[in-house]
Amino acid sequence: MSQNSKIVVLVISCLQGGGAERVVLTLGQGFYELGYEVHIVRFKPLVEYELNPNLNYHLLKYKPYKLILGETRRNKIFAGVLDSYIAKNIGQPDIILSNLERADSVLSHSKLDNVIYVIHNTLSLSNQFEQVKNSDKLKSKLIDIYTKHPCVCVSHGVKEDFIANIGKVSSITAIHNPIDRDYIQRMAEAFVPEYQNYIIHVGSFKRAKRHDVLLNAYAQTDQSMPLLLLGQGKYKKEMEQLAVELNIQDKIVFLGFQDNPFPFIKHAQFKVLTSDWEGFALVIAESLALGTPVISTDCPSGPNELLPEDNLMPMNDINAIADKLKQAMSDPQQFAAPFNEALLPVGIAEKYIEFAEGSVVLSN
Repeated sequence: MSQNSKIVVLVISCLQGGGAERVVLTLGQGFYELGYEVHIVRFKPLVEYELNPNLNYHLLKYKPYKLILGETRRNKIFAGVLDSYIAKNIGQPDIILSNLERADSVLSHSKLDNVIYVIHNTLSLSNQFEQVKNSDKLKSKLIDIYTKHPCVCVSHGVKEDFIANIGKVSSITAIHNPIDRDYIQRMAEAFVPEYQNYIIHVGSFKRAKRHDVLLNAYAQTDQSMPLLLLGQGKYKKEMEQLAVELNIQDKIVFLGFQDNPFPFIKHAQFKVLTSDWEGFALVIAESLALGTPVISTDCPSGPNELLPEDNLMPMNDINAIADKLKQAMSDPQQFAAPFNEALLPVGIAEKYIEFAEGSVVLSN
């Protein structure tokens, strides 16, 4: 088989504005540059990213199958539909990469060869094992899914957590997410934000991102730099109220989801992240690609694999985070850090190919 005839399929629920969704598009470009025919299969119509014209896109709607009672039965039937669709409309893929829980659950029933799960999150934290009453049942379900195919974890921290909680149930490795530096730098030139001399945080308003910790810490500074918050999510209104309670509402700018956040990141004095957990912390690597300094909590997986120790802060420690914010506000460049060129898309795609060739696991 010639190099140009090789096929990779990336499966994900949708292409909404999340990190995993952006990774799928970026990794697809890496495979394309290596001569692969790249197909993205999604289960929902939702798209919030500019679609790369070098890739092929497919929509196979999952929603009608929700009428089928029983999640396992539903996913098994849908997996058969997915297998038939791929065989008929794409061909025999050399690699199939499953991304996020919905796709993973479906592809655990797939009869196709060469399926690999991409584990984007720290499973114990994203599934809240310590808080969930039936955590043993949940773990059993995840073990049942992830014993079916090899796994790629997006950071060493995610891999360590996976093995500790799920077990070394299959061939497993850690491969960092790809960063398309050229694209990011080009997109960053699209416009100049109206704001100046500001701090930026990019991330959905969800529990893991701990906007509450960030706002409380920021309130302890002199607020000499405004804080821009890019993102949307269910805790946004709650955070707007918190800003009022802390009397910092005039210094906080809620900008919602931005389909191109890169000009905001490029022109920021520095980027801050206060998460309780990350998978890879994509926005850190993207910020470094733009030369923007970053400070971050030293949360499980991601940040400490991308940043020097001095750029890290203890999680959920408002005083320590406030102190680091003050340091960064006085001299942002002390927290500048180099971009790792090993994260460029072609190099990351090559690592996936090497892992896939070494795994040689045929489904079911």
